[in-house]
Amino acid sequence: MELKTPQDTLTLDPIAMNVVNRVAAGCRLDGELQFDGGLLVQGEIAGHIRVEGRLIIWTGGVVRGRIRVNGDFYLFGRLGAPGASPNETSLECTGMAYVSKTGVSTGTLMARRLQLYEGADLQGPFKTLKLGDNLPVLHDVHTEPT
Repeated sequence: MELKTPQDTLTLDPIAMNVVNRVAAGCRLDGELQFDGGLLVQGEIAGHIRVEGRLIIWTGGVVRGRIRVNGDFYLFGRLGAPGASPNETSLECTGMAYVSKTGVSTGTLMARRLQLYEGADLQGPFKTLKLGDNLPVLHDVHTEPT
């Protein structure tokens, strides 16, 4: 007897979602970065990053560093560097985090709610936050072991 279950599908339209900022494939940004109106990452960004709105890491996109998302997070690409310590990248999300079958996270992922799709690759720790939890401030996240 074969058990078949319907496969979830995650389809996005960044334009319809009013995501107004984009880091194109082949582009790199590094530093203290702020994006209002969401962000679509097809290239690579690193540093202390704050996104007001949705953050979408597209297939082939890479995000590293300390990230705070005041909205939902969609992972189709990579959060953190390959083989890196979970302490090197952390993402705090005030909304829902969606990790697709092509998404890979080697960083620490914290979100109010978490949706994993079949094939999602979480190599680092994750935590779902309760409504009463306060997200840590970016500079309060320690990167060195104590």
